[in-house]
Amino acid sequence: MTSNCLKKRDTEIAKKVNAIGVDYFCFNNRGHDVISYYSIQTGKGKKKKMGGTAFEDPEEGYYDIIGAINKMRDMGYKHIYLQGHSLGATKVVLTYNRLLKEKRRDILDSISGVILLSLIDILSAQKVFLGDRFNEILELAEKMENEGRQFELMPNDVFIHLITAKTYLKYFKNYEGLYYPQYSNKMWKADELNNIKVPLFMRWGNKNELIVQKADELVEFVSDKIKNNKKDIGYIDGASHNYSHKLEELSTQIASFIKNID
Repeated sequence: MTSNCLKKRDTEIAKKVNAIGVDYFCFNNRGHDVISYYSIQTGKGKKKKMGGTAFEDPEEGYYDIIGAINKMRDMGYKHIYLQGHSLGATKVVLTYNRLLKEKRRDILDSISGVILLSLIDILSAQKVFLGDRFNEILELAEKMENEGRQFELMPNDVFIHLITAKTYLKYFKNYEGLYYPQYSNKMWKADELNNIKVPLFMRWGNKNELIVQKADELVEFVSDKIKNNKKDIGYIDGASHNYSHKLEELSTQIASFIKNID
């Protein structure tokens, strides 16, 4: 959210994986930065649309990820490790499961590992963030939509970033097509994560992380739910949601994970 692929985190990870002979291809999806523009092809030519965190439909990130994978395959890469951070991690899980549903073995067979950094339960986190105001703010977004104001920005204090009513409703009302882990639900079966059969790496921080549990408790809970026998699930002590002060440790662990994949 509100970020892009030109961050120090990506540079540091790139250095570490390059050192073990792995190339690093970072790319933006249409949800990059707060407000961005992108073009779509129509029968009448290209049409400009508004994207970015404030305006995006996160489900559409699927097309950007597929485009990046296909670009790598066209360049001859046979083994792709798919990585996402925060909402990007949500989009990775969504994409992998949609590929399974569409039976796209051609693409799935090129994915050799999945790396999820700070995959969050955004619905539970928002409810904690707003407390008793959650239903009130949801009703405000619905009212704006009913008045034809779905592309207007909501008040600044209703979310961690600027957001339109339409996107807010996508996250917290019309989220059926999205994938949210249910860290607060003891009966959660983690089906979408268990559908990932390739080696799986997951990390969180334990300082200013967007989770409602303690990191060690969350790691224990998720590890118990995920049956993948090639999982590497943990947290980095002292890391925040963006890992800014723990980039060396994060990038080293990612490189080690990739190096040890059979």
